[in-house]
Amino acid sequence: MSLHDDLAAVKRCLDDLVRTVGQLERRIDTERDGPPGSTAGRSSARPGRAEELVSIPDTPYRSELWTDVDDEGLGARDRHAP
Repeated sequence: MSLHDDLAAVKRCLDDLVRTVGQLERRIDTERDGPPGSTAGRSSARPGRAEELVSIPDTPYRSELWTDVDDEGLGARDRHAP
């Protein structure tokens, strides 16, 4: 193949890729919106709006929540590690 043939083949492949991406974008938009009057497939978040952040306090957790758990990698509190 000559350079001209190679460039023509690459252009055809690129055109196919652009067409396929366009089809996928349209399909995604259709599935996201769903049929008219339907809420199926719609995201609960509004487009273009950031999710609200939840702050986690630095204070320690209440110790009574952790009375029946094992220390990670060390076994239970009343037993010795191997």
